Formats: sequence, structure tokens, C-alpha cells
Amino acid sequence: MIDLIKDYAEKKIELVKLDATEKSLKIIGVSVPVMIISVLAIFFIFLLNVSLGLFLGNWLHNFAYGFLILAGFYLLLILLVFLMRNYIKKFITNKAIEMLFND
Repeated sequence: MIDLIKDYAEKKIELVKLDATEKSLKIIGVSVPVMIISVLAIFFIFLLNVSLGLFLGNWLHNFAYGFLILAGFYLLLILLVFLMRNYIKKFITNKAIEMLFND
């Protein structure tokens, strides 16, 4: 009887290890492509912003104003994200839980 309990405990531990490994690999499998896409998107957005700042500066005949307008836009964007931070946090948490526990 003791051998059965010991064998059951070992199998249960092995199952928990396999489950943890599966969930870790699932997170890594999602995270790596997202990180690569994020880095490429950052380069794209940076170059787009430089181009837009130069375009606006040329249009306004003052490059400082062009980049100042972009800075104002990003300040408004930061304010919007700050105001919605709780909703964003809840959304990301729910998606992560859904991804981990729904097979």
C-alpha cells in the first residue's frame, strides 16, 4: 500500500513538472515573436516620427515646431494611457490567465 502511495506521489510530481514546463514554453512561444515584432515596430515608428517631424517642420518653415507638435501628440498619448492604466492592466491580466488556463 505504501508503495502505491509513493508511486502516486511521484507520478503527481512528474505531472506537475510537465504542466509547468508546458505553460512556460507556451509563454515563451508567444513572447519571442511579440518581442521581435515589437523591436521592428519601434524602429519603424522611430523612422516614421523623424520623417513626420521633418515634414511638419518643412511645412511650418520651422523644424522645431514640427517636432514640438509630435512631442505634444505623444504627451497626450501618455496621458491617455495613464488614465486607462487600470483597464489596460486588467485586460492584459485576463488575457494572460485565459492563455495559460484554456487549452
